[in-house]
Amino acid sequence: MKELFDELIELLDKGEEAALATIIASSGSTPRGAGSRMLVRKDGTIRGTVGGGAVEYKTIQAALEAISRRASYMKGFTLTRNQVADIGMVCGGDVMVYIQYINPQDGAFRELAERIRAALSRDGDSWLVLDVTDETCWQMGLYEKEGGIYGIPQECMEDLMPGFGIRAVRREAGGRTWYIEPLVQAGTVYIFGGGHVAQELVPVLAHVGFRCVVMDDRADFACLELFPQAEKVIVGDLERISDHIELRPCDYVCVMTRGHQFDYYVQKQCLAKKPCYIGIMGSRNKIRVVTEKLLQDGFTKEEIEGCHMPIGTDIQAETPAEIAISVAGELIAVRAERMGRGKRHV
Repeated sequence: MKELFDELIELLDKGEEAALATIIASSGSTPRGAGSRMLVRKDGTIRGTVGGGAVEYKTIQAALEAISRRASYMKGFTLTRNQVADIGMVCGGDVMVYIQYINPQDGAFRELAERIRAALSRDGDSWLVLDVTDETCWQMGLYEKEGGIYGIPQECMEDLMPGFGIRAVRREAGGRTWYIEPLVQAGTVYIFGGGHVAQELVPVLAHVGFRCVVMDDRADFACLELFPQAEKVIVGDLERISDHIELRPCDYVCVMTRGHQFDYYVQKQCLAKKPCYIGIMGSRNKIRVVTEKLLQDGFTKEEIEGCHMPIGTDIQAETPAEIAISVAGELIAVRAERMGRGKRHV
């Protein structure tokens, strides 16, 4: 998403027209759900995706028409069995796409795009708000939990507040129709241990939108040269992690230190903070030893079994790179569940 808004701002600065296509509703076996977004340039090239295949092709054509007409509108698509077969699906579905004409002379939108780009870099809850009452005259805003509303009248907020949840919604409020979409949901992945798996894991997680912080007590394994995609790298005492970080319920923890004693130190401290995810890397024997110590410390069996041990989805991973993929898959699944996304059936 950040790359899309980087590109959009660059086009605005060049004075080039564009169109922004957003799926605001979908049903059936469609390739992407609400919130999927694609930027279409005047030459027909794109950034982002609304699912590929028939939906994407038709959306690009509709976006080019919007640029030609300098007008915004909604476009509904019904995918037939043959069309979805082109993109690997087996059933049909319906998609509603809102196509916004982007005028490079619109200074207010340029400021909003900058604010959205900044919000995408912060670890805080934020939402996009789109007034879709009049599809030809759209208005977009940004709501940040810590920073308030921008681009939408403040008097609308009381009616809109119930819509700021973990899922994209369409809401009738104040005599108008709104589309509200989570932009950023707070949550950082804290990776304890900067070894080979961590070095493979951070680039994968960063690529799929996670913010990562790496902590190790060895300076050689906690340096930005090893983790250029990390938000932060910390050298610190693993027995005193609270001196450096404050874990929240929205955070994720990956424990992959150099030995079971350090795993024990970290897991014990993290269990007390109750983040949304704790994963422990290691052999079942190592995990058993650490579990016995934690039981002696007074943690319940249920609390300990709530941790993902061993970490990652079971894909028979062996190499550090394969383990990193298995961990990333598990974190993606946990994030999706937190955001209220169920399994997609085809």
